[in-house]
Amino acid sequence: MRVVVEKLTKRFGGVVALDDVSMEVPSSSKVGIIGPNGSGKTTLFNVITGYYTPEKGKVLIGDGKKLTDITGWNPNEIARLGVVRTFQIPRLIPSLTVLENLLIFYDYNRCASIGYALRRKWLECEKKAVSKAMGILREFGLLEISNKKPSELSAGHLKLVETLRGLMADARVFLLDEPFAGIETWMARRLIEVIKMINSERKATFIVIEHRISELLEGVDYIYVLHNGRLLAEGKPGEVINDERVVKAYLGG
Repeated sequence: MRVVVEKLTKRFGGVVALDDVSMEVPSSSKVGIIGPNGSGKTTLFNVITGYYTPEKGKVLIGDGKKLTDITGWNPNEIARLGVVRTFQIPRLIPSLTVLENLLIFYDYNRCASIGYALRRKWLECEKKAVSKAMGILREFGLLEISNKKPSELSAGHLKLVETLRGLMADARVFLLDEPFAGIETWMARRLIEVIKMINSERKATFIVIEHRISELLEGVDYIYVLHNGRLLAEGKPGEVINDERVVKAYLGG
């Protein structure tokens, strides 16, 4: 699924968080967004996913040339289109196990027909949901943590489980907000492989905000740089990292 942002502007009082920002994320691509703290990265995610409404501009998603203007839609409406996001601090439900945290992202609307009102049919639907969740955990080598609560997991596993919840919802666009923050290097590399696997096998689109540049370079094919709410640079990872404007604004050169 393709994501297009057109001339977005978002203000908070006198502060311009996003200033005429435009970008295009092709379907099935892996795109990174970098920039100093306060550059507008998370605000951009909040606008795309419906948590904020911009003063100006549009957010469009869709396949091929057919795009839907989702500007101003609420987060639930956008999620139903197959757009999911993670947060800097994972938002798993503390009282639920890993398996249960996956199950709540299953599309139970398919069970809501008159036929599924019968208990037998509902149980069949629940069985399908559990089977799907266990299949995801098995595929990514996480069966051993299926019955653990979030408090029992490492930071890396929390990030991984939050990302995999999107598979339960058959997500087509994943927005990951600092997925590598606070996790060990080996776990970051594992998460990179998960991202690549989902992208390759399910043709999902990824937009990743990250400060850990070395890991981001391994996981994406294109990068946008935000600075003071404006788009500073864009291009292939190697080109962007060597851009003098980026070095000066972001890398401290």
